[in-house]
Formats: sequence, C-alpha cells, structure tokens
Amino acid sequence: MKAMYINILITTDGSELAEKAVQHGIALAKTIGAKTTVLTVLPPFHTFTTDAQMIEDTPAQYKARMQRHAEKTLRTGVRAAQPAGVACETVQVEHEHPYQAIIDTAESKGCDLIVMASHGRHGVSAIVLGSETVKVLTHCKVPGTAPSLSRRFDTVRKKRSRRLAQQSTT
Repeated sequence: MKAMYINILITTDGSELAEKAVQHGIALAKTIGAKTTVLTVLPPFHTFTTDAQMIEDTPAQYKARMQRHAEKTLRTGVRAAQPAGVACETVQVEHEHPYQAIIDTAESKGCDLIVMASHGRHGVSAIVLGSETVKVLTHCKVPGTAPSLSRRFDTVRKKRSRRLAQQSTT
C-alpha cells in the first residue's frame, strides 16, 4: 500500500512554537514512513528598515549572523529526525516573502504535506499583521497543517463542551 505522504516539508524559524511543529512533523513522518525536508527562510538584508539588528549590522555581518541562525535552526530539525530514524534534508532560502519560499520549496522538493507553526492570530491582528501560515494554506496546492492551531481549536472545543455539560446539569 502506498503511503499517504512521502515527503513532509516542515518549516521552522527557530522559535519555541516552530520547534513544536518540527516535533509534530517528525513524529508524523515516523508514523507513516515518510521522509522530511526541514526549511528555514531568512529575510534579505535591507538598508532601510525598522529591524534594529539590520540597522546595526553591515550587510556582511547580517549575512553571517543569519547563516549562524539558520544552521542552528536546521540542526535542531536534524537532531529530532535522527533518533526517530526519519530521513531529513535541510534547506535554507533567503526570500522577501516567507510564504512564497515555503510554497516554492514544497513544489521544487516534491513535498506532499507542509507542517508549520502558527501564532494563531485572529481578528484585526491577523488582518494587519498577516499570517504566513494562512498565506501558505490559501495559496499552495500542497495540503498543510498547523498543529498549534489544531491543539488550540481542540482546547476551545473541549472547554465549550464542558461548559455546555455544566449548563445542562444545572
């Protein structure tokens, strides 16, 4: 029988939240026998910016700092995959729009599922700040999952069910 997913793209920016998505993606890959591609997207250097670290760095310093960050971030994915026995390829891309880099990588690497974290913004903050996860999910042909959102919705549903159960007993 053919596996549902063969190559899972796992995106990470090195944050604690993204680390949870990495763990989720590796566990899923192990369960279904898929390989993984772990991706981190680096923002390009801008001369005019509000990012304090870009203002303080020269382009060369910025590139070196971002390279160290990318290596550390991707190493975390490899360290999670190895003991699980999951094949893991790492990719780093510099791109102005992370969501587009994720979509492009999924297509170029033949990934059939994308696992990514989401900060779970909603309402005005989601509109103003945007969400790379939402952009990927709405613009990409490859299916995606955001385990942090799934857990959050599950928690909300459970709380609502408990509240309704309490209301029905009173």
